[in-house]
Amino acid sequence: MTREKEIYKVTLVGSAGNVALLTFKFVAGILGHSSAMIADAVHSLSDFITDLVVLVFVKISAKPQDESHDYGHGKFETVASFFIGLGLVAAATGIIVSGVVKFVDWLGGAQLVAPGKLALWAALLSILVKEGLYRYTIHYGKSLDSQAVIANAWHHRSDAMSSIGAAIGIGGAILLGDRWTVLDPLASVVVGFMLVKVAVGLLKGSIGELTECSLPVETVQEIVGIIKSFPGVSEPHNLRTRRIGNHIAIETHVRMDGNLSLNEAHDQATEIEHELKRRYGADTHVTVHMEPTKDNTPIA
Repeated sequence: MTREKEIYKVTLVGSAGNVALLTFKFVAGILGHSSAMIADAVHSLSDFITDLVVLVFVKISAKPQDESHDYGHGKFETVASFFIGLGLVAAATGIIVSGVVKFVDWLGGAQLVAPGKLALWAALLSILVKEGLYRYTIHYGKSLDSQAVIANAWHHRSDAMSSIGAAIGIGGAILLGDRWTVLDPLASVVVGFMLVKVAVGLLKGSIGELTECSLPVETVQEIVGIIKSFPGVSEPHNLRTRRIGNHIAIETHVRMDGNLSLNEAHDQATEIEHELKRRYGADTHVTVHMEPTKDNTPIA
């Protein structure tokens, strides 16, 4: 199965779970008079929307290099991750505002309706289903090296976290009586801030890639080590690295014996390129610029 089809399969499994859960949560939230559960249902709805975003953008990112995109279309997958982060921020903001409004009403003397047990059961079911979807999706996201799938996995995990907060608030409001019905909207506010934290992490990663952020220091050091392992090659410099979707690009200058023939220098550079592609994937973009040693002395 191709990478694109694997991503589609994983995303569709998550979509099916999201549709079932958001339907049940909305029903449970309305019938159970729970703002925390309705907030949780909105979160599941945002998950479903991001599933659709992934399906659209991954198809585009799988397109090969063409005249308009010399480095391929991999960054469309990064764009998908960015929109997923924005969607999560929007959902979190709505949840926080709704919870704060109800809390203010409670402070003003309003009597909040106690949530029903159906809302509690919906929260507990959501925790189990969404944590399972998280583990399933993160496994394939890492094995497929897909930032969009990994971002979507964290959407599942954040939904499980929000359901935990909802379950605590709903359960507390049910067990402690009418005086503590405020726990339900307070739980929704806590859930909202948890989602903001997850969204910031997703946005930071995608913005870094879209703005040509270099690869992590550990990866750069490993690249330098691979280049230096070749006999006759020294002083890797002007090293530039970046991510392009699920691929990476490496550009570097190296020094070789100036007395080598063009064919010999080219063959050495090709070996470096092949080794980097063996380590980081066949679709890695590698450019090696060869320069003579400063004194033309052969390198031992």
